[in-house]
Amino acid sequence: MGVMMGARLDRLATWFNQFGWAKVEKLLLVLVTCLIFLWAISLVSRAVRKAVDDGDEAVTTEAERRAETLGSVLKNAARVLAVIFFLLMMLQEFGVNIQPLLAGSAVAGVALGFGAQALVKDVIAGFFLLLENQFAVGDIIALDERTSGTVERMTLRITMIRDSEGRAHYLPNGAITKVTVLSKNFARALVDVELSNDADVDRAMEVLRDLGVQIARDMPTQAVEATKVLGIESMNASGCTIRTLTKTAPGAQWDVAREFRRLILARFRAEGLSMALPQRVVWNRSDGVSTEVGQSED
Repeated sequence: MGVMMGARLDRLATWFNQFGWAKVEKLLLVLVTCLIFLWAISLVSRAVRKAVDDGDEAVTTEAERRAETLGSVLKNAARVLAVIFFLLMMLQEFGVNIQPLLAGSAVAGVALGFGAQALVKDVIAGFFLLLENQFAVGDIIALDERTSGTVERMTLRITMIRDSEGRAHYLPNGAITKVTVLSKNFARALVDVELSNDADVDRAMEVLRDLGVQIARDMPTQAVEATKVLGIESMNASGCTIRTLTKTAPGAQWDVAREFRRLILARFRAEGLSMALPQRVVWNRSDGVSTEVGQSED
């Protein structure tokens, strides 16, 4: 047994001395070429991101998001190409004729096109998503009433978004038929203020305008314009609703709205302006006579 193993090892060593080192050198050369290719793609992606970087880490511009998206797609495509190229060269070095394999890949591609229509649809949809710049990595998007979040990753096949609770959603690009981008160029923070019937509406609107100027001054990078007080949006038995709009930077509408509501509560308390509260009238019916007992606030 030991003699047989020794003879096999000798034949392997002889073959390796004759042909093995040359094959290893060629495979190492191919591997180094693949690594240089991946490094060059990474360098190009980094250079594009650096070229569009405005130097402000607090604000991510549309050009920066697009550069990040294109860089991610290029890296993923480059990894796939490098792995396929290395495997083909390795097969060729070990005596496998790859010409029939390359010819058969064309036939397999046609069969794949018919058998994997969903995959082809996803890739084509992903290509046009990138070409038309519908959204990019870092954008906040909503696909429906239940699925919304920040785009963290994009490839030609899938888009990954993370919602406010930290859940990651992986969506095939072909399944994205309608998308609402919540952080495209600019956004608006909508805040409705409900006033009671006995509150001074004119004074409340004046206070809201003052607070709109204040929030634009306190948050200059997020609130890009002073708040617009549009007026009374609706009325009901409890009071009326005043609508306000604040133009903000992309994705900053929620932070601005929260801060604006905080300022409104503090200022309204100081001004003595009361918010609307639901009211209920209670009637006491006895012997066919209805008497009003009083009112209660829910």
